[in-house]
Amino acid sequence: MLPSSDEIRAALFEHLAWWGLRKFTTDHDYFAWQQEQFSPDDLKQLASCAERKRVGDRRDEIAFYDVAARPTIFPVLYSQRYDYYEAIAPWMAVQCSAAKQILDFGCGLGILTSFCARLFPEKSFVGVDRSPASIAVAQKQADRLGIRNLRFDCVDGEVQRLSGCYDLAVATHALFQAEQDPGLPSRSWRTFERGNDPTLQAAFEQRTGLGRRLDNLVDVLSSEGHVMVCEKSRQLARRVPFQRALAARGLQLIEPPIPVQYHTVEELVEDGPCYRLQRRSQETVIWDESPEPDEGRPFAPEAIAISSDAEHPLYENHRPSAQTAWEQLMGRDVLAETTREEPDGRQVHVERGRFLGFQYLYCANTFDQRQLVIVQQAQAGILETYYQDILREIA
Repeated sequence: MLPSSDEIRAALFEHLAWWGLRKFTTDHDYFAWQQEQFSPDDLKQLASCAERKRVGDRRDEIAFYDVAARPTIFPVLYSQRYDYYEAIAPWMAVQCSAAKQILDFGCGLGILTSFCARLFPEKSFVGVDRSPASIAVAQKQADRLGIRNLRFDCVDGEVQRLSGCYDLAVATHALFQAEQDPGLPSRSWRTFERGNDPTLQAAFEQRTGLGRRLDNLVDVLSSEGHVMVCEKSRQLARRVPFQRALAARGLQLIEPPIPVQYHTVEELVEDGPCYRLQRRSQETVIWDESPEPDEGRPFAPEAIAISSDAEHPLYENHRPSAQTAWEQLMGRDVLAETTREEPDGRQVHVERGRFLGFQYLYCANTFDQRQLVIVQQAQAGILETYYQDILREIA
């Protein structure tokens, strides 16, 4: 039986405290604690490993997580993710309640895995990760907690096959960790739509390792098994090829994706979305490849009025909805424009113009970034300077 939300939350707080994790709401307090706990050598080695992880390959990533798993380091480092665990754990618990054999792919230290295994002692859990040090800590902690329905294996799902058969596979920040990869560009700077070039999709899956991990995950899923996935795929250029990779392997949405938002201490992270998928589902939800509704400033050309405030634009929008606003500019007169196209098809467009006596600057690229600024005629020089600055940046 699924515990109540209050019971899950109380159990999670106790579980995270047992692991030595602490919740912080200010960077000042967190980094003061970090300085107390870490030696100068710890900080230096972590920074070095983090940089190699950012620019290196899978071996550098494994090396980072091996260092992060040290008993003197992991409680402090993973305390930054406290809000993340608060956001993901209840949802993961709900998915586990309806399953019997559960795989946690990329389980890390097993913090979430052991939490769910404690909640559901009648179910069987397996956690896999490619960091040997993380798996050693995970198994040691599970033994200390006396968990008997949980096993951990050191497996690199990108290059090694998985074993077993599961009716639920969970992957959070494990299938698609290539944060530096921008994804697939749209067909042009005028649209958010992606083409359907299988060569580009295959290249994306190969360079990010997503394709191999997904193939291995699906291989151990039961014929009607479920998958819970939450990855760093909020940007449309990453979300679309990620969704297409899931769909190509017969994984179908069974409910609309859920955007995930949490803090890394003070920094707001817009993560996800979280997907709930199933093989051979009878009830499916259509994949959405459009931008999320955003909080860009609403626009009505007839509502623009001269302002006495020369310090601020009459209208400014840095969200995807800026494209809709730009398309509404009546009688648009383009004074200068530049479109730069890279050999791989990526484009960036910038234009300066006027409409109804106002001046505007519009920027758009094929990675879904949009910007529209509208000013009074007297401020045209500001936009010209801005226009030239952008041209120098993209040259």
